[in-house]
Amino acid sequence: MELTKVFTPEQFEQALESWHWVGLEGKVPVLASLFGDVIFRAADGFWWLDAMEGSLTRSWEDADAVQAELNTVDGQERYLLASLALAAAQRGLSPGAGQVYDFTRPPVLGGEVSADNLGVIDFVVGLNIAGQIHEQVRDLPPGSSISTITMS
Repeated sequence: MELTKVFTPEQFEQALESWHWVGLEGKVPVLASLFGDVIFRAADGFWWLDAMEGSLTRSWEDADAVQAELNTVDGQERYLLASLALAAAQRGLSPGAGQVYDFTRPPVLGGEVSADNLGVIDFVVGLNIAGQIHEQVRDLPPGSSISTITMS
């Protein structure tokens, strides 16, 4: 099972429009997970946008380090959610060419990280929505009650 996807520069640009607040300047998207997380190349190394957590971290020094970690079972679990992708596939869910897995109820809004809470969504739409949600809840204290989320 292939655990990563490549999208066009236009698809990445549209999908990342709502993530401006996380600091993407100088970073070029190169690869996405089946869950819409994105690996970026930058002058200072390779960065990981975790769409489920709403975070951006510099995780690797160079492309060899990225490849080496993603070739390990632990790296595939941490960054690519390999066992969750496999569970989704076993349930008959399979993202199409422009699609990724998406949580029906996002974990940031109380949804479970499980195959039962997964569907498929267009990559651009799914990642853009995730960025909007994370921007709206990022400054709330843990455990805050969320009554409304707006999408544009």
